[in-house]
Amino acid sequence: MTQDKQAPSAAGNRPLLFDSHAHLVADDQVRYPRNPMTRPSSAPPRPPGVIGKPGGKHGPNPINEVPDVSRMLVWMKEENVDGAVAVQKRMIYRYDNSYILDSSDAYPEIFSAVVILDAEDAATPGLVRSYIEKNGLAGVRLFGSREADGSMPWLNSPQALKTWEVAEEFGLVIDLEVLAVGGGGPSVPAIIELARRYPNVRIVLDHLLEPEATEGEHFGLDERFEKLAHEKNIFFKFTSINLDEYREANVPAEKVLRRAVDMFGADHIMWGSDIGTSSGTYKEMVQRMIDASVLLNEAEKRAVWHDTGKRVFVKGGARR
Repeated sequence: MTQDKQAPSAAGNRPLLFDSHAHLVADDQVRYPRNPMTRPSSAPPRPPGVIGKPGGKHGPNPINEVPDVSRMLVWMKEENVDGAVAVQKRMIYRYDNSYILDSSDAYPEIFSAVVILDAEDAATPGLVRSYIEKNGLAGVRLFGSREADGSMPWLNSPQALKTWEVAEEFGLVIDLEVLAVGGGGPSVPAIIELARRYPNVRIVLDHLLEPEATEGEHFGLDERFEKLAHEKNIFFKFTSINLDEYREANVPAEKVLRRAVDMFGADHIMWGSDIGTSSGTYKEMVQRMIDASVLLNEAEKRAVWHDTGKRVFVKGGARR
């Protein structure tokens, strides 16, 4: 992997952006062998038109890019994205985080790594500590099984709490994919308890928790979610998965984002492309986010597009 210390430079009239959710996938399958897995039956349902699935409003032949670092650097430069969080692609590499760690090491001013690890594996806390010390890890995305009601009993299990303790020590991000099914998300009380128990951990919730956007006048972001707004160490990603879901459901994305900013604050919401999972070119992903931000003021746009993500994801953690 060729090393380049230079961050992507400004491009055209694009605003400055920071991508909080990019799934890097290597072209080199010898050095980085793929070990694909089948999407588990307990995973949240994805209709056609979402996460690159054919059909829906993006048509039968969606563009599903393979974001090798060499291409990602070019796309970022073209779109004025000055940094990105390299999130492990579990469906391709499972728990082998080699590629995103190597990418973060090779381009430390550009990429920050968020590894995916098994919450119930006894080796996970030690791996997290090692990745922080050796690779300047920015975050860990814990995974485990999901119950039929959407709850995740591993989230605060005795074994998982050992990883939370390491994250607390270093001020690390713990990134969670939580489905807000069943009216606000069955795991929300546990997440709030963890946020209070580990105030130095920055909890980042992917895809805005995927609220049931066709519910009510507030697109599912109602009083059930207000309790999350009181926790200053809980943050949210607004990604192409959200935009795909709103497109397929005929929900105005700009109004959902306006509601989310009103509820949580622009300093707690960040854009993520979801490149490597969601469909479309990188240019299209950036443009869709810009289009969805028309109801935000200039300061809010700067925060959501760039500043929040850049501030929250810190290589090696934000130890106090």
